[in-house]
Amino acid sequence: MTRGADAALHAFVEGRRTALFRSAYLLCGNREEAEDLVQTTLVKVVLGARRHPRLDNLDAYARKTLVNTFIAARRRFWRREQAYGEVPDVPGRPVDSDTGVMVRAALARLGPKQRAVLVLRYWEDLSVADTAGLLGMRESTVKSHTARGLAALRAAVREEHV
Repeated sequence: MTRGADAALHAFVEGRRTALFRSAYLLCGNREEAEDLVQTTLVKVVLGARRHPRLDNLDAYARKTLVNTFIAARRRFWRREQAYGEVPDVPGRPVDSDTGVMVRAALARLGPKQRAVLVLRYWEDLSVADTAGLLGMRESTVKSHTARGLAALRAAVREEHV
């Protein structure tokens, strides 16, 4: 790989890291897990870009890798990391709006594919066709996951207000 290609890849990673983290956080609902997901995704993207230097759309490849890595991790019966011991003294997380907390909690209760569809459709602002292509599913499946996921989110918000 040439220096120019390496520099371009480095610029891509630096430029997209924050956007990938935002999507990963919405998928995972947990900052630490989202950071791990982004790191794993970026390693896969860099290796893939070096293996296939003519990737047409590196951004789409990164998004697809992020979602596929998330879904694959949810299929595992175990988690790699277990929290044990004392909680360290760290400052609390910034205060979040009640609506944001409710939406993220409701997203966390959805299945990984439904959550991925909603994040791609409404956070990444992808079309039904683009989401279907990225996830490797039919457009009708994306539409049904969207409808069911939104219904579950609405029910969770209603439940929270009652």
